[in-house]
Amino acid sequence: MSDGDQLFARFGKQCPAGTVLFREDDVGDKLYVIQTGRVKITKAVHDQTKTLAILGAGEFLGEMAILNQKPRTATAEVVEDAELLVLDGKTLQQMVVSNAEIAVRLIKKLARRLDGANQLIEILMHEDPKARVILGLSREAAVSGVKRDDGTVSVPLDSAGLAQQVGLPVSAVDGVLNRVVRLGIIVKHPDSIEVSDVERLHEFLEFLEMQQKYGDA
Repeated sequence: MSDGDQLFARFGKQCPAGTVLFREDDVGDKLYVIQTGRVKITKAVHDQTKTLAILGAGEFLGEMAILNQKPRTATAEVVEDAELLVLDGKTLQQMVVSNAEIAVRLIKKLARRLDGANQLIEILMHEDPKARVILGLSREAAVSGVKRDDGTVSVPLDSAGLAQQVGLPVSAVDGVLNRVVRLGIIVKHPDSIEVSDVERLHEFLEFLEMQQKYGDA
C-alpha cells in the first residue's frame, strides 16, 4: 500500500456533491485536503453570498480555524464528488513537526490565500463594474483555471458565481461576458467559462481602464 493509500485509509472521507464541510462562524477543529473533486468556498457579505474560491485536487482548506482557534470565516461546500483527507489540529501539528515539506506547503498556501484576499478586495473597490467583471475572471483564471493543451483556460465558474464574487447583478455580469464572447476572447458554458486568449483578456481590461480614464465605454 502506497503512502497516499495509507493516509486515505487513516484519514480519508468520501463526500458527495452538496456536502457542507463547515459553515461560516462554526467552531473549527478540522483541516481538509482535497484528493479528488472540487469544493466551493463562500462568504456572506451583507445580504449576499459571495464565492471566494473553488478548490481542486491538492488544495487544502479549514487550516485558519485550527491555527488561530477562531470560528470559521467562510462556508465550504463540495460541488463535485470528492475524496478528502480530514485532519485534526493535533495530527496537523505532528505532520508539520515531522515533515518540513508539509510545513513549507502550508506557509506558501497561507501566503497565496492572503494575496488572493487582497486581490479580491481590490476588485470589489474598483469603480468600473465592467472592469470588476474582467478582473474577477482574470483572477479566477489564475487561481483555479485549468489550462488546456491548446492554450485555453477553463474557469470552473458560471455567470452567477462570478457575479457573487464581484458584487454585481448576474445580468450586469452577463452583459460584459457576452461582449467578450462576441470579441472571441471567451466561450461561455453552463458551468464554466473558457478563456480562449488570456493575453487578449488582459488587453481588454486595459482598454476598459483607458475608456474609464478618458471617456465612457
